[in-house]
Amino acid sequence: MEGRLRSWFWALAAGAVLLIPVVERIASRNALAEGQERAETTLRQTVNALESHLRRFEALPALLAQDDDVGTLLATPGDAGRVAAMNRWLAETNALIEASDLYLIDLDGNTIAASNHARADSFIGQNFSYRPYFTAARDGGSGRYFALGTTSGVRGYYFASPVRDGAGRVQGVLALKIGVDEIEAGWRARDYRILVTDPEGVVFMSTDPGWLYRGLLPLTADRRARLTETRRYADADLAELPVVSSTTGGVALMRLADGDGAEREYMATQTPMPRAGWTVRVLLDTAPIRAQARLVVLAVALFLLVGLLLAWTVAQRRARLAERLAIQAAAQSDLERQVIERTADLTQANADLHRMQADLVQAGKLAALGRMSAALSHEINQPLAAARNYADSAGLLIDRGDLPRAQENIAQILGLIDRMAAIARHLRNVARKPNEPLKAVDLAAVVQDALGIAQARLVAAGAEVTLDLPADLPPVQGGPVRLQQVIVNVLSNAADAVEGLADRRIEVMARAEGDEVTLAIRDHGPGVAPAIADRIFDPFFTTKQVGSGLGLGLSISYNIMKDFEGDLRVANHPEGGAVFTLALRRARVRAMAAE
Repeated sequence: MEGRLRSWFWALAAGAVLLIPVVERIASRNALAEGQERAETTLRQTVNALESHLRRFEALPALLAQDDDVGTLLATPGDAGRVAAMNRWLAETNALIEASDLYLIDLDGNTIAASNHARADSFIGQNFSYRPYFTAARDGGSGRYFALGTTSGVRGYYFASPVRDGAGRVQGVLALKIGVDEIEAGWRARDYRILVTDPEGVVFMSTDPGWLYRGLLPLTADRRARLTETRRYADADLAELPVVSSTTGGVALMRLADGDGAEREYMATQTPMPRAGWTVRVLLDTAPIRAQARLVVLAVALFLLVGLLLAWTVAQRRARLAERLAIQAAAQSDLERQVIERTADLTQANADLHRMQADLVQAGKLAALGRMSAALSHEINQPLAAARNYADSAGLLIDRGDLPRAQENIAQILGLIDRMAAIARHLRNVARKPNEPLKAVDLAAVVQDALGIAQARLVAAGAEVTLDLPADLPPVQGGPVRLQQVIVNVLSNAADAVEGLADRRIEVMARAEGDEVTLAIRDHGPGVAPAIADRIFDPFFTTKQVGSGLGLGLSISYNIMKDFEGDLRVANHPEGGAVFTLALRRARVRAMAAE
């Protein structure tokens, strides 16, 4: 029987191991798909914001070029008074529309008036005949161009419109420059990397300054010649940005180094902006995404392990039960045979009876071990339910794009997984001192965590919990996971006590007196009957219906409190209901320093 169980267990374990790579592939593919969807949403929002910003200024040069004073100045460029008036008008208008610069250029490309006339880097006297936006407007069209200012050294997008006389002839060009630094600064507050490239593949806007003026495409001689001719990036040092592209599950990936030299893998989405001649890319670091996939694999592996252990425990229990029944049947048969055959030998019969009783005691011990194994399942149910709630909530938060709160839920799930492992360890240590060292514990934080775990049971019972936890409550001596287990057990018993009653209040109050800190949990139920008060902390003692519990919760909690050098007491409140009091020792100064 034992051999068959072992073979069956290892077969299941092998199947679970083979399942893990499949789960990993599926989890990675799903996580990358979700990340790509988020990145594409961010890309659309970014492009819409850029296009909206450009449209705000696009029509202004053509409107301003229709002003009569603009045409008059181009007709009489030597009139100093008109030049001064135009400088003031351009400065006032530029401040009103919140642009970077606004300036007037004659047909030779020379700037004759500018909003920045009073600055040291004024455009007046500068020749911009080499700029494509000037040549397009001079030829009668609308000019649009992005470049690094040769005079100011500031990046900007240029709009230009021709200025015409009464006969429709082009007299000059009115140009408008808008800055992009403010837009770029807004991107840096986000979790994504954003970069914008020109038609030559050169990055001119980026959340990472180290990527600026770096080419995603090879900087061939033709590309360099075109950039030099228009002086798009003035004297900036252009270089190629090493990029390694790949595809996983239909998702485009890009590996490149950031400004600090650290190489990272990004999920890459991109879309062109044809009117501006730009290509916008949104990059999402895949490290958190792959970590999320690994977390899913870890959770699945843990659940498989727990399932295998539970299956092994059930199989072992059934085998032991069969053995016990066989022993009992054999003993009964032997007893009957001895009674028939040796009725005269009373002394021998008594000896046989004592032996049989010893066998039954041993069988009872085996049954207790079986119940302890079942208790493991009982104690793990609470964190499993809480983990399920946190997982469902995390799914909703991810769908809403609320990643910080989703990550908090995932951290809670990891904490609960650690707690399940700790519970299994603690149940093995019921009968002996655990090896976990005592340390300083924040009692208020543990109470809040315990309320979160017991929330589902409290809600099901309709219980109303009130807290009275002083802000200056000192830390106590114990272990956070096991102390949380004690509080959850007491809260669950309180919920059982008030369920179905008119008054379903549960009061939680903490006080510090000298070296002792007490946490009292009072329900408004029927209280504890005097006949069972002395037995309530005994193992396997329970007043619940069959199948509702094994009577281990309070016994385990009592032993845990003793391990903390504290105590767990129960009494009836004078006004009704039971009061469970956790008496804890104030944490020693040395323990607090160790924390």
